[in-house]
Amino acid sequence: QLQLVESGGGLVQPGGSLRLSCTASGFTFRTYDIGWFRQAPGKEREGVSCISTRGVGTDYIDSMKDRFTISRDNTKNTVYLQMNNLKPEDTATYYCAARGPAHLPICADGATEGRYNYWGQGTHVTVSS
Repeated sequence: QLQLVESGGGLVQPGGSLRLSCTASGFTFRTYDIGWFRQAPGKEREGVSCISTRGVGTDYIDSMKDRFTISRDNTKNTVYLQMNNLKPEDTATYYCAARGPAHLPICADGATEGRYNYWGQGTHVTVSS
């Protein structure tokens, strides 16, 4: 059974850090692009970052490009989103999603929800003092 499970969310103070994990099972993980999306209260879901099968990351939100880093460990079927210097506006439910099998070296249209086949249930991040 194909499954994506996010973890690592929680409550953190502004300026703090969190590392989100997305662990996959039930498919050939290394052949799939993995994306992170987030949905803030009252807002639409938006693409945050995507990592290709080659391990090339693409970021989609200007305000996070120097603060968030996406990475993957194919030996653990896991993608990580390291989030540093968190701000209250980063408060959201964060979702990972998978699409594939993927053949391009980079994520194309990685912020487009409709390009993904599978989704996790999300992990909530609250940034507040």
